[in-house]
Amino acid sequence: MSLRVGRLGLADAVTVANAAVGFLAVVAATVDVALAARLILLAAIADGLDGVVARHRGSTPAGQYLDSLADVASFGVAPAALVAMVVLEADPTAGDTLLVASGVGAAALFVAMAVARLGLYTAYDSDSRETVGVPTTLAATVIAAAVLAGYTAPVPLVVATAVFAVLMGSTVTYPDLHAQDALVMGFVQTAVVLTPVAHALTDALPVWIGEGFAFALLFLSGGYLLLGPRFYWGDGIRPPEEAVDRG
Repeated sequence: MSLRVGRLGLADAVTVANAAVGFLAVVAATVDVALAARLILLAAIADGLDGVVARHRGSTPAGQYLDSLADVASFGVAPAALVAMVVLEADPTAGDTLLVASGVGAAALFVAMAVARLGLYTAYDSDSRETVGVPTTLAATVIAAAVLAGYTAPVPLVVATAVFAVLMGSTVTYPDLHAQDALVMGFVQTAVVLTPVAHALTDALPVWIGEGFAFALLFLSGGYLLLGPRFYWGDGIRPPEEAVDRG
């Protein structure tokens, strides 16, 4: 008897690891929302890394399906659990029923739209250099960065989660990040994830540096979120209306 996992490649292993990190983020959200946010960013790093590995070591037919399944865990369920726990921690006695119901409802809607969006992406956009709807990785990154930057007030976080859910199902089209910009984003994500480790190893780093990297990540991801659909086209990628005009 042989194991079916032997048919998977190295890139697939990175993708599966991404899903495992997503599960750890869900568990961590019940204990420490900051740790959960960092694990979501670690999953985002793995999500970018599996593409690099696939380009250099090749991919398997299962790759695109595994990628979407892993993204459901890491960028659908994990951010939703993070938001839900922020709401519940703000009101541990469930005294504000409307807030709790809104927070859990927005989180559930976020998961539902992430699943729908990732299914549509796998079916229609996986071979394209653009994607329709806000990418789940981007939405999860903004939420995680906002939490680490100190924006943990429940009401704005719930509203943002609901808005992201709607935008994931929208027809707004985003071009893929250019390689150099993806590298910069990955570097800042890595810095946010590793800052607590660096602080544990040395006192030389200023205390504020972790929050500073989180603000930088929030600025970069927020900028792409708001400006990407209108101003980011280039590097051989044309806006949808221009592509239609040129036939």
